[in-house]
Amino acid sequence: MDQIPVTKQGFAALKKELEKLKTVDRPEIIKAIEVARAHGDLSENAEYHAAKERQSFIEGRIGELSYKIGNAKVIDPATVTKDVVRFASRVLVENLDTEEEQEYMIVGEDEADIKKGKISVNSPLGAALIGKVMGDEAIVQAPGGKRVYEVVNIL
Repeated sequence: MDQIPVTKQGFAALKKELEKLKTVDRPEIIKAIEVARAHGDLSENAEYHAAKERQSFIEGRIGELSYKIGNAKVIDPATVTKDVVRFASRVLVENLDTEEEQEYMIVGEDEADIKKGKISVNSPLGAALIGKVMGDEAIVQAPGGKRVYEVVNIL
């Protein structure tokens, strides 16, 4: 089994979502299915079919989260060294074309939020930054063409 890197905060968020799905969403959808079933003919009952679809989604997400939590490798960003860019690093990069600087934190897929400056380790930029040191260039093939970023600082 592959270990799934996740920060402490990301791990807590996964556990919170799983708990909500099991204790709130699952019981609610079971009740919705019961109510829809009471309306009679299930073959033409849109409420019933919608509730069953929702139940399928919830059960799938519970399975996915259980897998991720069970295979998580929790990494505390406070313990990450600042000598090289790695998972949970915060890094200041400069786009060499635009000369714009941007700070990012390298996180897992479930934690990625570009608006908060968190990029996935599996994203093109995240993957290109892994293993770089200050002064290194990371080349990213973007839809609009090749972009070059310089690692200004590892924070």
